Amino acid sequence: MKTVTDKTASEAITRFGLERQLEPWHKPQPVYRTMRQLTRERDQIVTERSMAKNQLHAEKAQAQPHAASVKRVQQRIRLLDRQEKEIKVELANMVTEDSQASESVKLLRSIPGVGLLTAASVLAETNSFELIRNKCQLTSYAGLDVVEKQSGTSVRGKPKISKRGNRFLRKAMHMPALTAIRHDALFKGVFVRLVSKHGVKMKAVVAVQRKLLEMMYTVHSTGVAYDRKYLEKQQKRQQEASSDVQ
Repeated sequence: MKTVTDKTASEAITRFGLERQLEPWHKPQPVYRTMRQLTRERDQIVTERSMAKNQLHAEKAQAQPHAASVKRVQQRIRLLDRQEKEIKVELANMVTEDSQASESVKLLRSIPGVGLLTAASVLAETNSFELIRNKCQLTSYAGLDVVEKQSGTSVRGKPKISKRGNRFLRKAMHMPALTAIRHDALFKGVFVRLVSKHGVKMKAVVAVQRKLLEMMYTVHSTGVAYDRKYLEKQQKRQQEASSDVQ
């Protein structure tokens, strides 16, 4: 059936619901719903501020800039700065007042590169990982899953991330991934290995983003904070095991 109408669409949805054992949807917890509103509002403010700063630069670069226009743009930037600070304070207060959110944020912040804003954004966008069952589902929801396009010998597209997912979640992982590459041996090792393999730094950064998001899910699920010396301890155990065998 190739006809697409409201009736055929509703029939397809009904059959899908009857054939699959779907989990019932639950509305997000109030604290995470509010956190999502605040983090998305902050993201919009940061975007507007970048546009205003570009406009200010363009105004000042003119041969004869208009003083009143420059003043208004500067006032707009100061307003956006003040609003961003207010949102940060409100988020910090919300996390402090809710014991569950406070414990979750504390666990996630043990990971290098993850601060209050990143932890709050991830928890808000996933409703504290309530409906996430595994890492593959999480990366797919974020749009960080790898897709390929191949058919026979003629069609061989390059593997790339799908980007069919929560863009706010993807965006929240960019800066933390860069920080983790600089300050943590595990993520730096992943980055160096992938760059030496294909030579594309951006692809390696995206892989670290995916690895970092999966690590956040693991830490939250197990309730065990991230251990920066995990690799050293693992190597030490391997050396002790090999020495015992000898």
